[in-house]
Amino acid sequence: MTRKPFLYLVVCAAGVATDTGKLITAAQERQWDVGVIATPHGLAFLDAAAVEAQTGNPIRSAWRGPGDPRPFPDPDAIAVAPATFNTVNKWAAGIADTLAVATLCDAFGSGVPTAVLPSVNAQLAAHPAYGESLERLRGMGVAIADATPVPDTDAFPWERVLDLLPHPVAEGGVAE
Repeated sequence: MTRKPFLYLVVCAAGVATDTGKLITAAQERQWDVGVIATPHGLAFLDAAAVEAQTGNPIRSAWRGPGDPRPFPDPDAIAVAPATFNTVNKWAAGIADTLAVATLCDAFGSGVPTAVLPSVNAQLAAHPAYGESLERLRGMGVAIADATPVPDTDAFPWERVLDLLPHPVAEGGVAE
């Protein structure tokens, strides 16, 4: 029996994260099953009950304990949206101090297609470490959506991150 392609959605602590359901809906319309991994601070921006009802999966934010079952299958792709300044910089530097960033660091070594849609204000985007981190991530094969600061959460371009990922195939697997 084949399964639908599985998308890990990594959610960070940005104001637009309150609308993560829009990205989940868009991903499901593209035939992805979705599991959400939130940064510890990102978790506070989510309506956990609504996200879990929408995805049919628990939100993950912390490592599982020894002997605990794996709540998600291995990912066919990963979308990081919204991605914060902190997560982008820690990911590029390999600082895997949260489940979310450890998952992203692991994806590089596993060859999982990964795309990121930053949500960073203009002041933080001007910091030299941020630009260097984006360049490092590009060099690692991460697809990066337009990182232009979007002040209006209603205008946040959620689907751009999905556009950068391989399209799932309805019969299981992922199309290249």
